[in-house]
Amino acid sequence: MIKKNPIDLRRPVVKLTGRRLKLKIYELLNAEDFPASLEFICQFPARQSINTFLSFFYSKEELIKWRAIAAMGRVASKLADENMESARVVMRRLMWNLNDESGGIGWGSPEAMGEIMAMHKGLANEFCNILRSYICENENYLEHEMLQRGVVWGIGRLAQAWPEILPQTESHIYPFLKSVDACHRGFAAWALGNFKSLPAAAALKALSEDNAQILFFNDLQLKPVTVGLLAKEALEKIIKSNPDKPEKCLK
Repeated sequence: MIKKNPIDLRRPVVKLTGRRLKLKIYELLNAEDFPASLEFICQFPARQSINTFLSFFYSKEELIKWRAIAAMGRVASKLADENMESARVVMRRLMWNLNDESGGIGWGSPEAMGEIMAMHKGLANEFCNILRSYICENENYLEHEMLQRGVVWGIGRLAQAWPEILPQTESHIYPFLKSVDACHRGFAAWALGNFKSLPAAAALKALSEDNAQILFFNDLQLKPVTVGLLAKEALEKIIKSNPDKPEKCLK
């Protein structure tokens, strides 16, 4: 349940550690005015708050999980501006979470990688190919369907910010348009729209009648949407970016 004004955002940040910090960040992630909370969260020491965000990636509350991912992006971006090597350590930690040797599953890690890179182009230039490799069968392919959701969303978020940074990525996303998993289809449609992928237009048009409903996080909001709506919006982006080739978009 979203709470109104869990904390006075005008007050200066006091030093918090351990459980007190985790509880305070939870309150802020659960606040009604989340954009204002984000500004407040960014005032906490980065290394401590990042550990807290990681714990919330495993939350059963979808809103808390996604807001923690968004907060991670902003805090890690701020950290990169101050100390690039420390931000690289954060990215490598997320990569380790996706490694079989870590002993875990890595929930939220690919989404966080995409969000961080969307917020900081320097990190995007260094790590974008790693994120893409998780859906490339001859590279670091992740077979877990839930993690694949995160990778496709993360790539879509990265493409939303820097569509030029991952050339030759769309072909690895196309198969997800035909997945039995509705989130795969919806996230893939959104990602291909962010890439302005003309070759995907026909498939997106066919997907526009897909009435499967999913939870989708975008612009700091978590909302139920249909796969068809995401496909239609993606197709509109492609048509607008290819005004001289409308017939190819609508075939």
